[in-house]
Order: sequence, then structure tokens, then C-alpha cells
Amino acid sequence: MLVAAFSWGDLWRLALAVFLLAVGLSLAYLFIRLGETVGRLSSLVKGVEREVLPVISKVGGSVDRVNGQLDKVDQITDSAVDAVESVDTAIRAVSMAITRPIQKITGFAAGVSYGAAEFKARRDWRSAVQAGKEAAARREQELAEELRDAERSVH
Repeated sequence: MLVAAFSWGDLWRLALAVFLLAVGLSLAYLFIRLGETVGRLSSLVKGVEREVLPVISKVGGSVDRVNGQLDKVDQITDSAVDAVESVDTAIRAVSMAITRPIQKITGFAAGVSYGAAEFKARRDWRSAVQAGKEAAARREQELAEELRDAERSVH
């Protein structure tokens, strides 16, 4: 009869072989699962590419159209600013054209009024004319100051 001598060293080698076999099988299972996961991930990336790239393209087109509309709005606002500046220039020109004659007319009216009052009070023609000139100059100066104050309050 053949008796097999089984020692502790043999047991150790047997345990190591079982352990390495279990590790090998576990690694094989892990690699198979990892391969499946990589396959699903690859499929997900392809799907995302198919779905997202057209959306990005549409968004790019929308951004281009919005930029075109903003350019149009920019032109409109530039035109509006130019129109307002033109109106402002025209109003200032009309204002300047009207202001000086009105100053002269109000000065003349004030001069005539003060001159007549002076002539009535003193019966002296020269003092009446002098009082009228002074009153006219004062009134023109007052009106000029009022217009400057009004212009400052507007700006």
C-alpha cells in the first residue's frame, strides 16, 4: 500500500494554490464586469455625443441670431442717440435765435416803462432816457441770468 505522506509544507502549498486560484477567479470576474462597465460607458458617451452635439449646434445658431438682433438694436440706439443730438442741436439753435431778441424786447419794455415813470416824476427828458437805458440793461442782465439758471437745472 502506498501511504502518502502529507506534511505541513504540503498543506501550506495546497492552501496557497487554493488562495491563488480564488484570487485568479475573482480577478477574472472583476475584469469581465469592468469590461461590461467600460462597454456601457462607451455606449453612454456615444449616445451623449449623438444627443448633445446637435443641441450645441442649435444653441450656437441661436446665439448667432441673438447677436445679429443685438447688432440691429445697437444700430437703432445709435440712430436714436443721433436723432436726439440733432433735436438738441436744433432746439439750442432756435433757443439762441429767440433768446437774444426776447432779451432786447423785454429790456426795451422795461426801459420804456422806467423812462416814462422817470419823465412823469421829474419832467426831465435826459434823466428819463438815462433811467430807461439803465432799466433796460438791468432787465436784459436779469433775463440772461434766469436763462442760465434754467439751463443749469436742466443739465
